Amino acid sequence: MITIVDYNAGNLRSVKRACDAVGIGSELTQDPEAVIRAERIVFPGVGNAASAMRTLEETGLAEAIKTAFYKGIPILGICLGAQIILERSEEGEVFCLGVIRGVTRRFALKNKTLKIPHMGWNEVRVEIDHPLLNGIQTGDEFYFVHSYFPDPADPIHIYATTDYGRRFCSALGKDNLFAAQFHPEKSGRLGLEILKRFAAWEGSPC
Repeated sequence: MITIVDYNAGNLRSVKRACDAVGIGSELTQDPEAVIRAERIVFPGVGNAASAMRTLEETGLAEAIKTAFYKGIPILGICLGAQIILERSEEGEVFCLGVIRGVTRRFALKNKTLKIPHMGWNEVRVEIDHPLLNGIQTGDEFYFVHSYFPDPADPIHIYATTDYGRRFCSALGKDNLFAAQFHPEKSGRLGLEILKRFAAWEGSPC
């Protein structure tokens, strides 16, 4: 059973529908204790980092997610959930969960023909092998909607990259945590394959 963290940050229902589509049992929760007891956690989200962190702190979910991580529970972060796992975000200059060292940065593109937010399909290139990225080939594309991107301090945490006016980290992680800037739940067959692999993943990056 996958526990989907509900902190009023959008795209929860689309994640739930994607899990249903591939036969993965899932439940939404706002209960910090349910997060700590979970078998596996999906930490999704779209929206503003500052308001998201405020909600997570006020509800106790911030501490619950960190506790779950240090317990070794497999966690999948998606979009905003891939950004606020870092120490700080430039979106509101807010301190975040700090599970991985680094900063979430706003796109500052020299190519003025490229629009922000980065929206649509784009290639994801695997930089470091990871069980959730098995089978991804050159040219495989996933769906993005974002104006900020995660920038880990140590490249050992960067599992995949994407180009949009610059190369940026599009998948990152550490130990039992894997996070994607793209939306697996909106990325067709390839995205659903990531969800299926996550449902069987025991939390090791190797």
